[in-house]
Amino acid sequence: MIKILKYGEVKNSEIFARSVPAVNVEATVSEIIANVRKNGDTALFEYCEKFDKAKLSSLLVSDDEMREALSAVEPEFIEILKKAARNISEFHRRQVRNSFIINDTEGVIIGQKVIPVDRAGLYVPGGTAAYPSTVLMDAIPAKIAGVKEVVITTPPSADGKVNPAILAAAHVAGVDKIFKVGGAQAIAALAYGTETIPKADKIVGPGNAFVAEAKKQVFGAVSIDMIAGPSEILIVADGKSNPAYVAADMLSQAEHDKMASAVLVTDSEALAREVSAELEKQLPLLEREEIARASIDNNGKIIVADNLKVVIDIANEIAPEHLELCVDSPFDYLDSIRHAGSIFMGRYCPEALGDYFAGPNHTLPTGGTAKFSSPLSVDDFVKKSQYTYYTKEALGRVAEDIAKFARKEGLTGHAKSALSRTEGEE
Repeated sequence: MIKILKYGEVKNSEIFARSVPAVNVEATVSEIIANVRKNGDTALFEYCEKFDKAKLSSLLVSDDEMREALSAVEPEFIEILKKAARNISEFHRRQVRNSFIINDTEGVIIGQKVIPVDRAGLYVPGGTAAYPSTVLMDAIPAKIAGVKEVVITTPPSADGKVNPAILAAAHVAGVDKIFKVGGAQAIAALAYGTETIPKADKIVGPGNAFVAEAKKQVFGAVSIDMIAGPSEILIVADGKSNPAYVAADMLSQAEHDKMASAVLVTDSEALAREVSAELEKQLPLLEREEIARASIDNNGKIIVADNLKVVIDIANEIAPEHLELCVDSPFDYLDSIRHAGSIFMGRYCPEALGDYFAGPNHTLPTGGTAKFSSPLSVDDFVKKSQYTYYTKEALGRVAEDIAKFARKEGLTGHAKSALSRTEGEE
């Protein structure tokens, strides 16, 4: 049963405690990465057979496999994918940054170029659940950013095939290539390249502890989006909230993973008790009851505070991945929410709406990193170059200033470099 904690009556360390995966996978992941770097495709085939029980003849999803998958997926679901893709595209198109140029001083031009990365590698989980939604959320911003090649790695099932729903989403999103490989070995392949899988400039997408650790270890050889931890939801709710809705939304995250966390913060002790009862009523109705039960019992909590101001202060300190604001007039409170990955406003905006359909991205900062990081966006798939142009006359006007600045730092070579190009060189 979920814990109910009264803020101010228990230690803050318990209020703000987070679940931490107990498994240390650093050494195992390091070994996998080294093997893939050394042996390329051979290592990938071996890992597919070992971990996925799939004996493959090719890592690349063929055109025939794509056609087979599209024919196996219900036309209705493909239409839903297309609707979701339109919403995601509409939202992310607003994020596009433009290059700029400044030319308001005679003889001086400065500016910035916004340039997409050449190749993005998207990791799509395929273990306890397959996520076609992740394909849309990761691939569409990359395409909008102008990335030349977008590739996916995703683990195959034992028959050597990729989940048809993932392939359908990849088709809708315009993904260029799909490779049948998962886990830390997929991240290594994207980071360093193999005979079949091209090296990516950016790797994005969620995964298990092995995937997260692999992204951490390859960072530097390649860019990554974030180190994602277990899924989180925090619900801010007042006493007028429907306990059945709140409990259902908490369970929507709890069913992801035994390490997921679902937290309710409320100013109503009555709602706390009602939600606790609702959780016990709804848990047996879930197909993934065992996973959700472990999440709720071990990582879930209900925090009761004196008023909504304190409730929101607690929410900001936790800085959750998903935050639901279940109150009347939620926009009155929006400015008070400073730290959250994605905010869901009002009593009729379940977090599941954001997972699949609304348009804002569902690849979000976890583990409190929403205090300093952001959801996946078009920005993740671009880089910037800046440039400077000065005429001889323009440089002459500032050369002495540059030289004095350089000398202050003890860098006389810098000073000479600036002065040597001017008529007044020393």
